[in-house]
Amino acid sequence: MFDHIGNNIADYDLSKAFYQTALAPLGFSLQKEIAAKGPEGERHCGFGKDGLHPCWTGTARPISGLVHIAFAAKTRKEVDEFYAAAMTFGARDNGPPGLRPIYHSHYYA
Repeated sequence: MFDHIGNNIADYDLSKAFYQTALAPLGFSLQKEIAAKGPEGERHCGFGKDGLHPCWTGTARPISGLVHIAFAAKTRKEVDEFYAAAMTFGARDNGPPGLRPIYHSHYYA
């Protein structure tokens, strides 16, 4: 299990809005924001629930290449709502929600 994960982005406000919208169906919300001091003026925000923030995004050197992040959901409805919210922001997927029996017979992602 991981404590937290972070990704670097170029557009802070767009990314913050994306995660606020996409993570809401999973019960995650903005838990913390940090504005770093220094010449770069980095900004970071952490998403989670109950005061914990395992998912971070911020303005540091942008990542080049693809990143795959899978969030846990309790129901198929949460998966569908997360997917719909993410796609409204122009996210790219590995296919729409559906069964993924390669992992196990009831795996829905």
